[in-house]
Amino acid sequence: MAISDIYWKNNPGRPGAWEVAGLRWLAEAPGGAPVVAVHEHDSRGLGIDRVEPMTPTRAMAEDFGRMLAATHAAGAPHFGFSPTGESGFQGPNDNLLKLPLKTSESWGEFYADVCLSPLVARVFGGATAADIPAEVTRLLEALRAGQLDDGTPPARIHGDLWAGNVLWGKVASRNRASRNKEGAILIDPSAHGGHPRADLAALRLFGAPHLSSIEGAYFEASPHVDGWGTGAQSVNLHQQHLLWLHAAVFGGGYVGEAIAGAGRVVREL
Repeated sequence: MAISDIYWKNNPGRPGAWEVAGLRWLAEAPGGAPVVAVHEHDSRGLGIDRVEPMTPTRAMAEDFGRMLAATHAAGAPHFGFSPTGESGFQGPNDNLLKLPLKTSESWGEFYADVCLSPLVARVFGGATAADIPAEVTRLLEALRAGQLDDGTPPARIHGDLWAGNVLWGKVASRNRASRNKEGAILIDPSAHGGHPRADLAALRLFGAPHLSSIEGAYFEASPHVDGWGTGAQSVNLHQQHLLWLHAAVFGGGYVGEAIAGAGRVVREL
């Protein structure tokens, strides 16, 4: 394979191994969304498919929606499943935070204790429980009590599916692992067993090309998710993880956005 076919990503140690495992786990989903193949991996990082950009079309978006539904439907053994069996990582590569994955009995417990509480604690530092906004505390309590569980089984999710982690194009390599990959191709996962709405909500957070076409095709193909609503089906609920992650890493206005989103969810209870 030509060196120009490979993009080298510096991601050493356990974070690199975590990313490789996530890419390979997502790639195992029958009929799922394409992901970049890993051609090299050592202590310094990983060599993955180089993607030649293309202009996204509505047809590409619809294909992506259907394939993303297939990725999710491939499932996970439980909420909080890790492709490596260990805690994972989340956030930008130059400021990675721990994702403390563990087996959870319910989605609400997983979302509260794995996805949200550690980030809330980081944002508010040494603050006492009384200093944490009431709407955030109420949301965590509702999640732990199962008030927002909707019976959706654990999905095989990308875990950080904002628009920047969806490359529209075709891979430069023509080797067996990468041949014919074209359209929406996924990179930089924080893959784990989670709720399928998490990936869809991430695409909505900053917008994505032909988003309505992605969602329309997804909802038609998905066995478990057929649209957005209130409460357990709320975009606000499923954007909480990435909003608190941004608040923990970048601070600023993201803190207010995260708190406001929590407030919108609890008002629907």
